Amino acid sequence: MKEATIDYALRATWQAVARMYNEEAKNFDSTMAVGFTLLSIDPKTGTPSTSLGPKMGMEATSLSRILKSMEQKGLILRKPNPKDGRGVLIYLTDFGLEKRNDSKSTVLRFNEAVKNEVTDEKLDSFFEVTDAINKLIADKKLF
Repeated sequence: MKEATIDYALRATWQAVARMYNEEAKNFDSTMAVGFTLLSIDPKTGTPSTSLGPKMGMEATSLSRILKSMEQKGLILRKPNPKDGRGVLIYLTDFGLEKRNDSKSTVLRFNEAVKNEVTDEKLDSFFEVTDAINKLIADKKLF
């Protein structure tokens, strides 16, 4: 049997996780992207819209579409940034905070399920590998 590449293992696993999260999000009339966005917005101080995309690793166009949808559903509010007259801060509404808590508990349940199946040593190794991959990418040592 051929050995799987690291790239294939990462992609296949992430696609399975994304499918799982999207299936669960349907139970809350949501999507994984909305849940991830809710978790990326500071629940107390809001988050500048310009920092949200880079924080999430998402292109501005995709993020803009998600934010528009979230605003229409009453999950977020956009307010002028008092520190930057051109900027906008994204705040969670009470409904957004409720949905953020749903997203957070889903992520924590996933983490707990994995921790119950994998030893701490293996989990530490997993994070060492992901850190190494991210460092190689950040340091532009791959291509």
